[in-house]
Amino acid sequence: MTTLLWVVLPYACLAVFAAGHVWRWRHDQFGWTTHTSQLLESRLLRLGSPLFHLGAFGVIGGHAIGLLIPESLTERLGVPEDAYHVVSVGGGTVTGLMLVAGLALLIARRFVNGRVRRVTTTMDKVLYACLAAMVVLGMTATVGKNLLGGGYDYRETIAVWFRGIFYFHPHSELMTGAPLVYQLHALGGFLFLALWPFTRLVHVWSAPMAYLWRPYVVYRGRRRPAPAPQPAPAAVRDAGRDPVSSGH
Repeated sequence: MTTLLWVVLPYACLAVFAAGHVWRWRHDQFGWTTHTSQLLESRLLRLGSPLFHLGAFGVIGGHAIGLLIPESLTERLGVPEDAYHVVSVGGGTVTGLMLVAGLALLIARRFVNGRVRRVTTTMDKVLYACLAAMVVLGMTATVGKNLLGGGYDYRETIAVWFRGIFYFHPHSELMTGAPLVYQLHALGGFLFLALWPFTRLVHVWSAPMAYLWRPYVVYRGRRRPAPAPQPAPAAVRDAGRDPVSSGH
């Protein structure tokens, strides 16, 4: 069971993540979009979308630093473990709360506004449910375990296991002693990667980065001769009258 959960399942999810994007690009390029509903409702979107995206960027960045950078490297750089813990928990709490607020607004918008609700697909509902579960597990681990609880040093267990997956040498035994909330969060993260290619999240890979360096678009008006002055309506009326019948 340990090998199935912490070795087989992560590799299977990564394979679906890669193959799913290839399949989606080859067979559903017209669906490779955010399916925006901004025209249907924008008040909640203007508030919820920035909170969600900024919070998501912060959370992803925090996960990348915590999982990919080993503890030995931060020690060599002179970063005390206490300082790292304060920054990690503090930054994770702030960005996590932003993500929770933004996601709550986006979900409420989907169900409160009738027009937006009618264009919400089944896959959108699955996506929001998975996102909500991931956020709840992550905030429980960050706030409940590290901020309010006794803490847990995931850098010596979960981070080592995670890096080992990409080295093709995962230490599955390190995950057996991890707290349940961390185990569920890790499994949910890989299952979420497997779901990714079949949702609107594929638009992440189509960010318009070329706008940063493309040349300016210059608009030039065509020079045309000035239009001839039009006669007044009275002049046109008088020109069409018969001089005899008008008494002249």
